[in-house]
Amino acid sequence: MNIQLSDHFDTRRLLRFALPSILMMVFTSVYGVVDGLFVSNFVGKTPFAAVNFIMPFLMILGALGFMLGTGGSALIGKLLGEENGEKANQVFSLLIYVTLIAGVVVAAVGMLVIRPVALLLGADLTMAEDCVLYGRIVLLGLPALMLQFEFHSFFVTAEKPQLGLYVTVAAGVMNMVLDGVLVGLLRWGIPGAAVATVMSQAVGGFLPLVYFARRNTSLLRLGRTRFDWSSLKKALTNGSSEFVSNISMSVVGMLYNGQLMKYAGEDGVAAYGVLMYVTMIFLAVFIGYSVSTAPVISFHFGARDKAELKNLLRRSLGVIAAVSIVMLFLGEVLARPLAHIFVGYDEELMDVTLHAFRIYSFTFLLCEVPIFGSSFFTALNDGLTSALISFLRTVVFQVAAVLLLPLLFGLDGIWYSLIVAELAAAAVTVFFWVKKREVYS
Repeated sequence: MNIQLSDHFDTRRLLRFALPSILMMVFTSVYGVVDGLFVSNFVGKTPFAAVNFIMPFLMILGALGFMLGTGGSALIGKLLGEENGEKANQVFSLLIYVTLIAGVVVAAVGMLVIRPVALLLGADLTMAEDCVLYGRIVLLGLPALMLQFEFHSFFVTAEKPQLGLYVTVAAGVMNMVLDGVLVGLLRWGIPGAAVATVMSQAVGGFLPLVYFARRNTSLLRLGRTRFDWSSLKKALTNGSSEFVSNISMSVVGMLYNGQLMKYAGEDGVAAYGVLMYVTMIFLAVFIGYSVSTAPVISFHFGARDKAELKNLLRRSLGVIAAVSIVMLFLGEVLARPLAHIFVGYDEELMDVTLHAFRIYSFTFLLCEVPIFGSSFFTALNDGLTSALISFLRTVVFQVAAVLLLPLLFGLDGIWYSLIVAELAAAAVTVFFWVKKREVYS
């Protein structure tokens, strides 16, 4: 069944349309987890902690690609809904070229500052060396990573989510095979994991570039463009919430690592790393659904089809409620085997990780509300509201919780802070949905 942006969506059709993007995000998360899995089991606990320690900084540098992808797809989807395909392709091309240039510049800056950043964040000298070694290699692939983030959204807008899934699978398979060979077989350690990551990012970022540069059957094609500050500014504004979310999550991740070094040392950072790796897979379902439905919402917003917008919101709320309950159940049931896969070699670290995961699983009941809510307002080209939800969720609530709750509950306060922050963010999202009813009918 060929599903188009202009279709009327029932729940089954919506899920069929979203499935490729969900699988794409899940698979991206899985092959991201493989790096940590191999480093932990074949290189050791300290290098594993180092990779997790510097990862938030690397994600900050790549966040611009996510911003231009989500914000640009909202603008392009609106233009397609207004039947302005020529303008849509000009904007698409402009965003790709800007991303490539920005990726090179940001990677160069990142290589210069990564050592002082690692030391500033609290890494000891041994951990800092591992952070620099891994980070500088991974930064070689930053332009490709930014394109990969961007194409996650553009494949859906181009009505080619299945092709996006195939590219992601190809990148993931390469990463897993190279991890097995370079880290597991040849024992290259951290450099091997970093090289595997860069090679997989090259596949995920540059293969779509080749596809869209040639004549194709999608709604979008890479070609000549002109610098259009108005469109670029609109894309940046639309995607500001996703940018804020990614930057904030990384900054907060650094703060969590600092608190964990204070309350639990290296084991706390390693346990948090396992938590974040596994959470990437769970949240990928929610993010994939939000990314896939955003172009549909943008299209019907551009077409001024208010009845279909109401239908999409109502059905999406039903879907995320059901999935949230399933995620909580899976989190509790799979906590022990997932923790064992990563750190089963260290009994004390295993206990810390398992305890943290059983507490953290309750965030799965709440986190999809602000994730989808932020994406929904981005799709409506309301970047300000979307950014506010993301900022409150990923900065204000989490920072306040992780600084205050450990004073009351010690180490457990760090794990509880994740739940408290998501609860507050869900409440704020519901508030904006109610407040904006009159604006969007």
